[in-house]
Amino acid sequence: MSETRLSFKEMCAKFDVTPRTLRYYEYIELLSPEREGRSRFYGPREIARMELVMRGRRFGFSLEECRQWLMIYDHEGTRAQMRVFLDMADRQLIALAEQKEQLDAAMRELSDLRKETAETLNDEAEAASGPFQSG
Repeated sequence: MSETRLSFKEMCAKFDVTPRTLRYYEYIELLSPEREGRSRFYGPREIARMELVMRGRRFGFSLEECRQWLMIYDHEGTRAQMRVFLDMADRQLIALAEQKEQLDAAMRELSDLRKETAETLNDEAEAASGPFQSG
């Protein structure tokens, strides 16, 4: 059975990232592809790491948090990584709840302002039509 290996271009396409992003992820040591001459190949380990990084980004974790979390797995194993993840997840859930509250408040304020503006516009249109105008 052959292992899945993706080229640099395939990796960019699979994860919908730019070549610049993928090179940066290598630079900050999130990924370590195999090199054959000038070509890079990403095996199952690197593909799994990229999936975790992309998921972490979607949840709002920083790249540094993702890098440190992956390093824990490399140096201390799965259980240590899971314990750290629980702490990270708890902190992020609190941060996301705060962001949601702020977003809800901004949406309410914008909706109220829009309603007031529409009412003002309607009042002005009615006043401009005058009492002797026929509609």
